[in-house]
Amino acid sequence: MTETGKKLYLEDLTVGMEFRSSEYALDREKIVAFASEFDPQPFHLDDAAAENSSFNGLAASGWHTMSVTMRLLVESVPFGSGLIGAGAELSWPAPTRPDDVLHVWTEIIDIRPSRSKLDRGIVVIRSRTLNQHNELRQDVTAKILVFSREV
Repeated sequence: MTETGKKLYLEDLTVGMEFRSSEYALDREKIVAFASEFDPQPFHLDDAAAENSSFNGLAASGWHTMSVTMRLLVESVPFGSGLIGAGAELSWPAPTRPDDVLHVWTEIIDIRPSRSKLDRGIVVIRSRTLNQHNELRQDVTAKILVFSREV
């Protein structure tokens, strides 16, 4: 963990560093509003249709879970140059439900300084989005472009 407000740059990072986000509460209204605009499928919009789907109940769009995760990452992973994505592997092992309270655990799993551009590198992070019961809702491994302090 880092001091509150301290920005981290490539030279500050080590494999194994961990970050924990704050919490974000989802409810039925937020799930339906997001789905209405971005993923209008019946199992995200309608309780009865969702009950008769493979989800067995209303489920947040995976992209909604990812959007919440991104917000929590921006607030909890203090890379000085921001969170500039360079690719990711993503899975949703279980649906996010109304009344889930999400938080994210992030760990640095690899650091690859650039050989051609000495002011940057790729940092690989694994972020697990969990609900209030610590049940995994999303697992993402992402490559993040991180700059050195001297940029």
